[in-house]
Amino acid sequence: MSAIAHTLLNNDYTARCVIDSQALPWQQSPSPLVHRRLLERDGGEVARATSIVRYDAGARFDHHSHGLGEQILVLEGTLSDELGDYPAGTYLQNPPGSGHAPYSIDGCTLFVKLRYLDPADTERVVINTRTASWFQGMVGGLTVLPLSAFGSRHTAMVRWAPGTYFNPHRHHGGEEILVVEGVFSDEHGHYPAGSWLRSPHGSQHQPYSVEGCLILVTTGHLLNT
Repeated sequence: MSAIAHTLLNNDYTARCVIDSQALPWQQSPSPLVHRRLLERDGGEVARATSIVRYDAGARFDHHSHGLGEQILVLEGTLSDELGDYPAGTYLQNPPGSGHAPYSIDGCTLFVKLRYLDPADTERVVINTRTASWFQGMVGGLTVLPLSAFGSRHTAMVRWAPGTYFNPHRHHGGEEILVVEGVFSDEHGHYPAGSWLRSPHGSQHQPYSVEGCLILVTTGHLLNT
């Protein structure tokens, strides 16, 4: 299959973006057993991109490199490569210049960010968020699991107990959220599981969760976009 044409999708990083990923159609990838829901993209088959990716049982890719890195959260199933197996709940960060040949024996669903890492960020990270030790957050009802950080970028999982309210705050370098479980809310709306939110540098909100939720959060990564 030939490489896809250069695609611009939700690449205005000065604009707030909210997407229900579960409402998006699955699109074909270069592998017939791998499909994806595109959240943002700037480029062809090699692109800065954020996607939900589904591996059918037996899907695999040939060995390939990550010029500016790759970040993965395994949402369902188990992803594998030559270095190990990564069950649901695993956060995986492959640094710039690394490579692997990923596959899934029984199928899996992933949240994937490509080409967002600093070239100097050489750390490989593998964390099973379901077995790791979490920490008390800044307010009661929040627990936090730091995943990775470099420069102004910080990535973490945050669990909100039902009825948790956070302080109004401003996003230096932007903020990006994937709602993994439950319903996340702020003064702009309510975001159920599968929602993806990107807020630009300098934006502000006051988040809360009535039902409780689990979110993947990255901050400070939009300063140089």
